[in-house]
Amino acid sequence: MRLNSLNTGRVHSLLIDGRSHASGIRKAPREGRIAVAPLGLEGDEQADLSVHGGLSKAIYAYPQAHYAFWQTVRAQAKAAGWDEPLAPGALGENLTLDGLVEQDVWVGDVLRFPDCELAVSEPRQPCFKFNAVMGFNQAAKLMSQSGWCGFYLAVLTPGTLQAGEAFALVPGPREVNIAELFRARRRRD
Repeated sequence: MRLNSLNTGRVHSLLIDGRSHASGIRKAPREGRIAVAPLGLEGDEQADLSVHGGLSKAIYAYPQAHYAFWQTVRAQAKAAGWDEPLAPGALGENLTLDGLVEQDVWVGDVLRFPDCELAVSEPRQPCFKFNAVMGFNQAAKLMSQSGWCGFYLAVLTPGTLQAGEAFALVPGPREVNIAELFRARRRRD
């Protein structure tokens, strides 16, 4: 398993239906080693701390494996001419991961990197801002239907991360995986 891209972003204004919304969803790849603290990555910000950020949702990870799907559906939706390849971080993730998808990740699992450890805490719940950055109004619905939501991580051991690093998955208690928890929460909504 590998960290393909390490992405951060600052809070900015996102125009949705003529209204301005503060958002930190736009992330861009970073070079070099980045500090990892209990509240996340150096240089990264979240706008709405009621749903993003904090100790249990300090870092958001997303599987690289799903990028082809999102590229295809964006092109089919003819999303404002957005047929260029999606850059890492385009789904709002801090970590773009290779070799790990939601059904293989359980709450409490640990991602062990050479200089830090991150614990899987919960799935991401898509919102209207995801529609805006993807360029079409059905993006959040498609994330809900596919279950390709990614997952949040808590920082167990602060340190540093760098794109290209390999990591190991250390199994946790294996009570509920991210895909199951995501589906259960979506049924309640």
